[in-house]
Amino acid sequence: MLSLIVFLPLAVAAVLAAAPAIGPTVGRWIWVAVSAAELVLVGVVWAGYEDPGPSGLAFEERVPWIPGVNSSYHVGVDGLSLPLLAMTAVVFLACAVYALRDSDRPRVQAALFLFLQGVSLGLFVAADLILFFVFFDLSIVGMYFVIAGWGHGNAARSALKFFLYTFLGSLALLLGFIGLYVAAEPHTFDIPELVAAAPLEGSTFTGGLVLAAVLVGLAVKTPTVPFHTWLPPAHTDAPALGSAVLAGVLLKMGTYGFVRIAMPMLPDAWRAWAWVIVVIGIISVLYGAFVALAQTDLKRMIAYTSVNHMGYIVLALGAVGLLADDAAQARSVAVTGAMVQMVSHGLITAALFLLAGVMQDRSGTYDMGSYGGLAAPAPRYAALFAVGAFASLGLPGFSGFIAEFQIFAGSIALAPVTAVALLGILVTAALFLRALQRVFTGPVEGRSPGFADLRPRELWSVGPLLGLSLLIGVLPRFLLEVIEPAASALATLVRS
Repeated sequence: MLSLIVFLPLAVAAVLAAAPAIGPTVGRWIWVAVSAAELVLVGVVWAGYEDPGPSGLAFEERVPWIPGVNSSYHVGVDGLSLPLLAMTAVVFLACAVYALRDSDRPRVQAALFLFLQGVSLGLFVAADLILFFVFFDLSIVGMYFVIAGWGHGNAARSALKFFLYTFLGSLALLLGFIGLYVAAEPHTFDIPELVAAAPLEGSTFTGGLVLAAVLVGLAVKTPTVPFHTWLPPAHTDAPALGSAVLAGVLLKMGTYGFVRIAMPMLPDAWRAWAWVIVVIGIISVLYGAFVALAQTDLKRMIAYTSVNHMGYIVLALGAVGLLADDAAQARSVAVTGAMVQMVSHGLITAALFLLAGVMQDRSGTYDMGSYGGLAAPAPRYAALFAVGAFASLGLPGFSGFIAEFQIFAGSIALAPVTAVALLGILVTAALFLRALQRVFTGPVEGRSPGFADLRPRELWSVGPLLGLSLLIGVLPRFLLEVIEPAASALATLVRS
């Protein structure tokens, strides 16, 4: 089943790329159909999922691949990967619906996004480091062409900066993977085997070096301060679809790598570096919020809130390494909050970037000063943007509140200094309220007169993303039941 989920979009992408006779309308609807089928397949996996236990995988498939280095095509899911698998399928379907009326090379665009979908899903089910790395690098290539081919402004420069930064990070990641392989006995790239072996346990210096390489590679993709500088120009110049996928899915590859690779394979080193990781998380939270507050470009503002929100995840995961031995529940709560934040940020920020794309489509600018009173000509647009803004700032009733409450409940219980990051929530509220006032309230002026309200394809792409955030905020049990057992097992591994 998992192989079908991974390779169906890749196969269809190859057909679309190689068949110029396929018309633009057909190409767009093929993209929607395949993305819808992917969501159904992931739903089947979710419905049939049973917790495989600590270090176990459900729906496991394994085939020898590179036997000389003990690497295999090994895939499976657990409570850490399944929610991200589902979130990825939802975000890509929303993007496919949003793009139904795009006229700029729609067949090639559909092929490229289906390729990105396949490699993204592949990374979240990968149970082998080489397989993980292949999908990790392919996602960089796919996003480079999205930004360079469909972006605006200085798209070529932003795409190049994105590629060079993230590809350099992937080289550091590969170096860390090789370090884990060399330290393991017998040598292997298999993730469950490496977790069971903890090959660098007790080796503080060597383990720290390997963890540093892994952390740098993943931190660039996350991104955390100071590895974030590629993110604002990439988002500003990327098309709305590219920004939605980049923020909603690709950034999670970094934080997912923390919980899948760095924490369980290098628990001693993670504990040794825990304060450094916590401090980086706090800096990212506050820096992202304050810099976002200073922006006049709406899309750039949303981009900096991603630095802020991903900082919460880094903060929570770092705090797990600080906890005393009698704080198992707090450790589990912190990891659970980090995982919920990955899903929540993916849904909400993808919706906000798609809504920002409407501005570019209608008026050609993201400058907030160019609008005023936009709620009058575009009430549906204003309403959905307000919902997205309140969801992003962590208002109770939305998924962001569930995530941030657990992150701070777990982190503050063990390291009270992490409470300083609560200021990030206040600043985030201020920046979104300011944006709502500047753009949507007051007299209708600037580029607001004649601004067309949301069309059906835009409404049906953004609406379900925010609806899912509301569902998780009101009824989180269906998500928490999947995440909590795996989060508890991970927290135990880090502190064992």
